[in-house]
Amino acid sequence: LARRGFYDGTPFHRVIDGFMAQGGDPTGTGTGGSDLPDLPAEFSHTRRFLRGTVGSARTSDPNSANSQFFIMFAPAPNLDGQYTIWGQVVSGMQFVDGIKRGSGGSGMVSNPDRIIHMRVAADVK
Repeated sequence: LARRGFYDGTPFHRVIDGFMAQGGDPTGTGTGGSDLPDLPAEFSHTRRFLRGTVGSARTSDPNSANSQFFIMFAPAPNLDGQYTIWGQVVSGMQFVDGIKRGSGGSGMVSNPDRIIHMRVAADVK
């Protein structure tokens, strides 16, 4: 999806202070996804949701991950073994910390910050 430009311009639609920032939904509602099939769950019982961990967002169906993802602001042991971990912020966490926060319990953001351009690190020269 990153190589197709799917994430370019998409919002961080749900951002909860002290918890996580969620993006990857072009509709900005938390209900959108890509035209690709959903992914089966790949839960790890050895990896933990720590500050900077990136995981796949999903519905209550464990096999429903598609384009949405979240980046942790802080550890969340309650997510361990429940969501697929696929990345870790290794530098630039200050930029993640600067993502505009949402309001209320849902963390939905009005006028959210957006991804300008997402690239696969292996493709960057």
